Order: sequence, then C-alpha cells, then structure tokens
Amino acid sequence: MSNFRSLTMTSLRVRSSALALLMGLSVSASLLPAAQAATPAQVLAGLSAAAGRPAAADRGQQFFTTRHGREWSCSSCHGELPVKASKHASTGKSIAPLAPAFNADRFTDEAKVEKWFRRNCNDVVGRECTPAEKADVLAWLLTLKQ
Repeated sequence: MSNFRSLTMTSLRVRSSALALLMGLSVSASLLPAAQAATPAQVLAGLSAAAGRPAAADRGQQFFTTRHGREWSCSSCHGELPVKASKHASTGKSIAPLAPAFNADRFTDEAKVEKWFRRNCNDVVGRECTPAEKADVLAWLLTLKQ
C-alpha cells in the first residue's frame, strides 16, 4: 500500500509540474509582441533586397499578364487590371481586388504574402516565384491608383 501511495504522489507531482510548465509557457507566449503589420512598401523593400536589385513595374506588369508555359497567367483570375473583385478561373471563388490602393489589406501580412505567392506561382509558373519576380509584380501593383 505504501508503494502505491508513493507512486500516486509521484504521479501527481509530475502532472502538477507539467501543468505548471504548460501554464508558464502559455503566459509567456501571451506576453510576446504580436506580429507587426507591414506596409506594401515595406514588403516591396524586403523583396527587392532579397532579389538584389530594384523592382521594375514594367517587368511586373508583363509577368502578371503573360502565360509562362501553363494554362493561366496571374490575370486569368485577378483580371488584366486587378483593381476590382474577380473570380478564380477554375473554382469561381470570389477574389478581392489585388492592388493595394483598392484593398487596404493586401500585402500587409508578410506570411500571407509568401503563402499566396507560393500557391499562385505554382499554378501560373509551375514553381515558386523568385524574389525579383515577386518584387516586380508588387511594384506594378503599387502603381495602380484610384
């Protein structure tokens, strides 16, 4: 009986320690600063730096509207001028305007920027886009004004 009591007490201490550790981690995580929103200009600066060259809006427009050996171009879903809502070419799902001047949420979350470039470049180009290609497209999108 004393072995059972000893084992139960040890088990309770381990559980208690684990719970305290988890609660501590949870509190620590809540004290971390939230990810800061970026501006489209900041995202562009980062992409240009990664590319090692300044972005060019004319190259971005050409990339956006050209097919790259696949079925679609960027404009297939976003429109020739991505300044209004459009629909996905295959699914018909609604797509909010892509140009930041027409949709204030665009290019303000770097994780989302990378996620969507990765997905869409795979559809359009069959690979991830280079930082230079991303920078060029964003540079062109930033020229589109209301």
